[in-house]
Amino acid sequence: MKKHFILSLGVLLSAVQLFAQGEKETNLIADGNQVYQDEAYTEAEAAYRKALSINSVNTKVQHNIGNTLYRSKDFDQANQRYFQTQKNSLNKAEKHLAFHNMGNGFMQQKNYEKAVEAYKNALRNNPTDDETRYNYALAKELLEKQKQEEEENQDQQDQNDQQDQQDQKDQDDNEGDQKEKPSDEGEEGDEKENKDDQENKDQDEKDDKGKEKDDPKKPKEDKGNEKDQKKPPPRKPGQISPEQVKSLLEAMNQQEKNVQDKVNAEKVKGVPVKTKKDW
Repeated sequence: MKKHFILSLGVLLSAVQLFAQGEKETNLIADGNQVYQDEAYTEAEAAYRKALSINSVNTKVQHNIGNTLYRSKDFDQANQRYFQTQKNSLNKAEKHLAFHNMGNGFMQQKNYEKAVEAYKNALRNNPTDDETRYNYALAKELLEKQKQEEEENQDQQDQNDQQDQQDQKDQDDNEGDQKEKPSDEGEEGDEKENKDDQENKDQDEKDDKGKEKDDPKKPKEDKGNEKDQKKPPPRKPGQISPEQVKSLLEAMNQQEKNVQDKVNAEKVKGVPVKTKKDW
């Protein structure tokens, strides 16, 4: 009899403890719901986590924690909670709601591919939900648009890459052509150098002529006496000097006086004399 009494007392105590924990869990959930309605999402999350520490498999509490994280825009953590909810729940209504909210989280992240899959799973658990069907269609439309934009961007990127490669190829070809023609540059350089040398030579000749005409080392003559001081030009080969001409003329005059009667009969022999001065 004592053993049965002790066993019954233990069961009773366990039942009382479970009841107390259940009541505490319920109160925590109620407190969380209250502050959630007041948009105090951090306080609501704290209350739900305390309730979850009492009963870790409570799918409603898991879902509510996901809601507080979603409202706080922590979409990754929220989706993890929704995933745990649908995994642990045996209720299709809970699974549908968890998948639906997962889809909403992926939509916020513009991950339309995962959003489509989440809404599709939600419809498997409740195909009559109009809101889920609408979100599913919207996610599919946005996914197609996203893929189209990605393809256009990829095509544009491919065109830019091809253009860059062509530009680089053209640049390499131009550099190669320039490297293959060093002799042209050398010839052009030599030609320019020769031209410069010729110009320098011409300039030197002009300077020399200028020095011959007006050598600063020689004293300049008075321009008024230039005519008087001009030297006679040098004689040409075979030409007699003015002094010789003068002597010959005097001799001829003397001879003409002596032989006036023989002028017509004889010709005076001697060096031909020019009657016109050559200076």
